[in-house]
Amino acid sequence: MIGTIANTTTILVGSVIGSVLKKGINEKQQQALFTAMGLAATGLGINSIVQNMPKSSYPVLFIVSLALGSLIGTSLNLSEKFDSITNRFSSGGNLAKGLSTGVLLFCIGTLSILGPINSALNGDNTYLFTNATLDFVTSMALASTYGIGMALTAIVLFCWQGAIYLLAKLLGPFMTAEMMTELSLVGGFLIASSGISMLNIKDCKTMNMLPSLIIPILFCAVIRLF
Repeated sequence: MIGTIANTTTILVGSVIGSVLKKGINEKQQQALFTAMGLAATGLGINSIVQNMPKSSYPVLFIVSLALGSLIGTSLNLSEKFDSITNRFSSGGNLAKGLSTGVLLFCIGTLSILGPINSALNGDNTYLFTNATLDFVTSMALASTYGIGMALTAIVLFCWQGAIYLLAKLLGPFMTAEMMTELSLVGGFLIASSGISMLNIKDCKTMNMLPSLIIPILFCAVIRLF
């Protein structure tokens, strides 16, 4: 778990530094950073899609996952519940958007998913240390826009990577390369949708789409059994 602890620490430190920098940034500069983060999130999402779509063994699975996941999330009203919780920590109305973007950027990426698995199965933390470096810079940029509340994403990351680490220890044979590909593909769409929301092109309510990540995991697990 050394790699996960390092990754969590870099997000906490980056959030603190970014929140300090925020005090010296005027409204126009904050808006510029906001736009930059939206573009970055969109680009990272597209990159994940382009990298993983050719590797997909089930070309229609991501469509089914997004559709079913969105229906489930909308039925549970995850977006409004998430907004309600995060607004308690901020006087502004953008922390919820920042947290949802941060969670996706930090957690739903190839390095963040494969890193704990590689650490658990092979004792190799290279992916996680690399991810920690990237997340340090990203957390500073996000916190300079949304404030110290972005530090909450560190807790989510620790739980996420910790759960993957433990699952990999217990269910190593089931964590196949196919599952990781399908999960990263769906994750790419969610990250891109978060960026689109940040750019005010369309409010995609990405939080309502989060259950989409469960579908490829269940599908690949069932296929594995048969």
